[in-house]
Amino acid sequence: MDNLLPEVQDIFRDVLDQPNLVLTRESSTYTVEDWDSFAHLNIILAIENRFKIKFALGELQDLKNVGDLLDLTQSKLAK
Repeated sequence: MDNLLPEVQDIFRDVLDQPNLVLTRESSTYTVEDWDSFAHLNIILAIENRFKIKFALGELQDLKNVGDLLDLTQSKLAK
């Protein structure tokens, strides 16, 4: 499951323009500089495009951290 982390980290680095950003499953909007609501939308869109998946709005509302995002992405890929 965490094999998605490097790809998702690359997306975050690109969207947030932070080439040295290191994410963990616990990373959140509180710990990642510039991860605001606008950046979040761009991150979600980039993940959907990269993995050819679609998130429902209700699925995104409960995300608390990168780990939750990875888990949700993995569940979409498994379908």
